[in-house]
Amino acid sequence: MGEMSEDMTSSSKSPSPSIRSPEQHVFLETLFVSLDPYLRSRMTGREDGLYSPQFNLNQVVSTFAVGRVIRSKDSNYGEGDIVLSPTAPVSEYCVVPSQTLIRKIDADAGVPLPEYISTLGVPGFAAWVGIQVVAEPIKAGSNVFISAAAGAVGMYAGQLAKLKGCRVVGSTGSDEKVRLVKEEFGYDDAFNYHKERDFDAALSKYFPNGIDVYLDNVGGEMLEAVLNHVNQHAKIPLCGMISGYNKVWTEREGVRNLLNLIGKDVKMQGYMVGSYLDRFGDFVKEMESHLKQGKISSKLKIFHGIDKFLESLGSLFTSSNIGKVVIQVK
Repeated sequence: MGEMSEDMTSSSKSPSPSIRSPEQHVFLETLFVSLDPYLRSRMTGREDGLYSPQFNLNQVVSTFAVGRVIRSKDSNYGEGDIVLSPTAPVSEYCVVPSQTLIRKIDADAGVPLPEYISTLGVPGFAAWVGIQVVAEPIKAGSNVFISAAAGAVGMYAGQLAKLKGCRVVGSTGSDEKVRLVKEEFGYDDAFNYHKERDFDAALSKYFPNGIDVYLDNVGGEMLEAVLNHVNQHAKIPLCGMISGYNKVWTEREGVRNLLNLIGKDVKMQGYMVGSYLDRFGDFVKEMESHLKQGKISSKLKIFHGIDKFLESLGSLFTSSNIGKVVIQVK
């Protein structure tokens, strides 16, 4: 499959602003584009058990985006409306079916527009579902471990667990990220997995009383190590497995100690946020309140220009990535 890197190049062509749109469609000017690791898993050219459908060769990549309505063939949307699309092609302009739009955005609500594809978008929702739904009930004082703690999902998951009164520890890929998650996201502790390569020893050090909840973003060796440290009735929401996104299934690390799930009566559950859309309104209400009250903070890495797509996507798979990666198109 090959590794993603920040020095890759791309080209893009956008529809002309004069293009006509069909009925029940809207013509959008793209403002902000979301970059997420799962996009890599849609570029393998193989249907080998990955959870998202593959992009076809020469197909324009689509993702979540914030856009401004230029023209509308739907009476529910008017020129100038700011909207959130989950399937916007990565381009300066696009035509999308109006029924696919998730919501209108109040540009005067005091929330920066990139937050709608970060804190109030898929990363925030993935963290919220993992902590608030899949891992429930979490009791105050529970020992919570978050992998990829400085990533787009991890930074929110840790903060949500802290709001529940939990003790939260994260793993990250650099000393700078360790500092960040402790000082800016309120983690109780964190470790650099490049420096503490013996994961069993690291987890013994940071979780002397075992792990009650593990929100997994990486899979592989870390997941296997965690299963040696789980407490009775632990919960493991499986949000992502970024360690395997650049590999075919025969190259991915297997987990050899799944028997621990039985002996410790552990609940391990994979989840897709699309299965919880009935809770999206609850999520937005809660997270928007946290955001406005300063109870939740975020870190954005913003690339400028649609031509930065591959560079920004490649950055997700390097130790340089911190927080949510976004392209500001205009």
